[in-house]
Amino acid sequence: MSTADHVALANELAELVGRRVLDPLEILFGSAEQVDPLRDRLRIEAEVWAAQLLGPDGDLAVRTSARLIAAIFPGDGPFDPSDEWWSTPFGRAVARRAGHPGLDAVSFATAGAMLGITRQGVHDLVRRDLAGLPPHFRVAELEGSHDMLAERPGDVAALIAGFLGGGQAV
Repeated sequence: MSTADHVALANELAELVGRRVLDPLEILFGSAEQVDPLRDRLRIEAEVWAAQLLGPDGDLAVRTSARLIAAIFPGDGPFDPSDEWWSTPFGRAVARRAGHPGLDAVSFATAGAMLGITRQGVHDLVRRDLAGLPPHFRVAELEGSHDMLAERPGDVAALIAGFLGGGQAV
């Protein structure tokens, strides 16, 4: 991951947590005075979360994404973001490290959004049975479509299988 990716992710996380968690506290408390120290701490924590999401520890990245999603997007049902959300820095990090947190299988359109390619591109990947090809070939094919997956070439087949519910797109 590049420094620009880390900075964009940390900025988005700080903004999201600030808006969804700290702003309501400020409204409830009736003053920014008690919340301002938390905003200062949030900036530091956002940097840590970005490092965890983009770092080498896959298990830590999955746990961090689950904690952040639960805190930022609380709800009674499973988390089901819009296709547009997957193009945000946080959405891209979750797609890359955890897959879809609320579904075992996704539509071609959602898989495309998660991979950063078109629905037709996903259809072509499935039709070519990309998951059955050698790892170096899978990476070359995906790098041509979208370079975000090139950072983790060993996991490309698992990403495709995870996005498509074990290869079964719905």
